[in-house]
Amino acid sequence: MSTFEALGLDARLIQATDALGFETPTPIQEKAIPVLLGGQKDFVGLAQTGTGKTAAFSLPLLHLLEVEKRYPQALVVCPTRELCLQIVNEIEQFKKFIPGMHVTAVYGGASIGLQIKDLRKGVQIVVATPGRLIDLIERKAIDLQNIHYVVLDEADEMLNMGFRDDIEFILQNTPNRQSSWLFSATMPDAVRQVSKRYMKEPVEVTVGKKNTANANIDHQYYVTSAPLRFETLKRIIDFNPGMYGIIFTRTKLDAQEIAEKLVRDGYDIDALHGDLTQVQRDKVMGQFRDKSLQLLVATDVAARGIDVNNITHVINYELPDDVEVYTHRTGRTGRAGKNGIALSIVHSRETFKLKQIERVNQIRLNKMDIPTGKDVTRKQFYYFMDRILNADTSHGDYEAFVPMIEEKFADISKEEIVKRFAALEFDRFLRYYENAADLNVRDIKAPRTAGGRDFAPASGGGDRRRFESNGEFTKLFINLGIKDGFYKASFLQFILDMSDLRKEVLGRIDLKEMNSWVEVDKKSASKMIRAIDGKTFKGRKIRMNEANR
Repeated sequence: MSTFEALGLDARLIQATDALGFETPTPIQEKAIPVLLGGQKDFVGLAQTGTGKTAAFSLPLLHLLEVEKRYPQALVVCPTRELCLQIVNEIEQFKKFIPGMHVTAVYGGASIGLQIKDLRKGVQIVVATPGRLIDLIERKAIDLQNIHYVVLDEADEMLNMGFRDDIEFILQNTPNRQSSWLFSATMPDAVRQVSKRYMKEPVEVTVGKKNTANANIDHQYYVTSAPLRFETLKRIIDFNPGMYGIIFTRTKLDAQEIAEKLVRDGYDIDALHGDLTQVQRDKVMGQFRDKSLQLLVATDVAARGIDVNNITHVINYELPDDVEVYTHRTGRTGRAGKNGIALSIVHSRETFKLKQIERVNQIRLNKMDIPTGKDVTRKQFYYFMDRILNADTSHGDYEAFVPMIEEKFADISKEEIVKRFAALEFDRFLRYYENAADLNVRDIKAPRTAGGRDFAPASGGGDRRRFESNGEFTKLFINLGIKDGFYKASFLQFILDMSDLRKEVLGRIDLKEMNSWVEVDKKSASKMIRAIDGKTFKGRKIRMNEANR
């Protein structure tokens, strides 16, 4: 196995890696650093998040840059504030023994005036989010003419977030770069197109297989019905009492609602979504990092760039529409050689999606039974006993209280003390699970799929050609719409989950602000009305009927 010294790095960088306790480079570092030290070749590095990509480009940058020149020579572009600050923090540690080397972060949600002031002090490396960097360029507050090296970190996430035009603008404004380095977990077409357009015969290094999930992650799924999805989530959390993880939802409304319900039930949890201010976001992330929060509920957009160590579980409250999003979500656990668990809660009609995830990511998803109430209480008791056995009593004068305790409990047996102790800890918990229902859906058959286009839900009409026996539709009215937080894909999923019908029975969906109209195959219309009319959504009674009545 190679060493950092054998890779050809500056002695001061070797000193820094030694001080940090880095003994051997990770695979992406071992393959990337020798290429990047040349400084002249464009480079594409494909590796999962948490494999040491930051060091793979930071160490070569620090080796190549000229300390005596106090202007930006290297630019690192990344998707979010959190990742931006993380990269700067790592570079600060690597440059510890290189006096005069400076790095600064520029990102939205902070004072642009202070960031401009930092730039004017003279820095060699700028780490930036796309939007704030473009703002600085347009204000002529940053000069990129002397940028020799451009690094695009988490390129696939930036493109998924809609930053393609921004990235192209930034690359166009660094005309004198000697090389561009692109790092990504996956290689979707959008990333490939950027590399072809702006890079010349790049050296491509892949650690593991392209678009594959981390081998250290155990992928599991639970099949349930739509109304029991939240109860299934609670059951999973309670069955994993030491869990420290992220729950992913489709919408910010779902994230906020799930977090509020779980907080009311006594869980240490909060939500991360687009409606939070930067101050609120920083507060939530600070509590999550110091483990004041056990769980974080987040949307995909809000979670971009989150990099927290030691996450044990990632939970997909619903499967994402895109296979690559699944890869990104689950890649937040199982890092740095540690094992992680990715759990997905799946409706019976979504099981076909799992096969596509398995095929694209080259993994196996293991079907799990939703734990019974007895399973959960047994697991909680074991966890409670382990906590008692491993309790640290070295930081208090507990010995002084022992005689008092022994006197107080002298007439009570050890077994009775243990029983009462457990009752205090578990009374509410045991009552909740005493007669808990079985949440498992039995004998599920995966629905048929069509032509490989089975992963993304329909955004509008169904395929009318499927109705060979009867091509007529009934138009239904429903008093739900955009104001309720729906977009077409989520609305489609909602009505199908509620009615337990397949998307092939649907025709055109007309989603309005206050209400909507849905075309349904005549034979299925009455079933959908029976399943949905009179139910409640967020405390409001749903009304569904034929549109002409």
